[in-house]
Amino acid sequence: MVLDELDKKIINELIDNPRITYRKLARSLGVSVGTVYNRIRKLIGQGIIRDFTVQVDFSKVGYDVTALILVKVDGKHIIDVEREVARYPNVCAVYDVTGEFDVIVVAKFRNIGELNKFIKNLLSKPYVLSTNTSIALNVVKENFKLKVP
Repeated sequence: MVLDELDKKIINELIDNPRITYRKLARSLGVSVGTVYNRIRKLIGQGIIRDFTVQVDFSKVGYDVTALILVKVDGKHIIDVEREVARYPNVCAVYDVTGEFDVIVVAKFRNIGELNKFIKNLLSKPYVLSTNTSIALNVVKENFKLKVP
């Protein structure tokens, strides 16, 4: 998909402030409200904008453990395992990757006990062969608000 400069500016403004009104966005970009509305609808329709969301500091709401879980899966069932794992509410990201492992899961837990229970449950799945888990000691940067160049 080809984005023009206005589309990129709209996306980047929405990344910074997903609650901005169409009127304020139009004013800041020097275009009409109708133009902003139509561009955003187009971007949503094309699947470029998928959601309007907020960034949460999960440690402040009790999720003190961030885990990166590398998973080896029976090759024929990778997609099935990925879809199942993605349904867990504490899973933030599921990546289908190359290398020694097949899947990387990023998840947040209130404590080590919850992580332990999650890993044991994951290992009980018939197509999960093994896992390798790392716990983030400090979150230096966690921001998926990447700007569109």
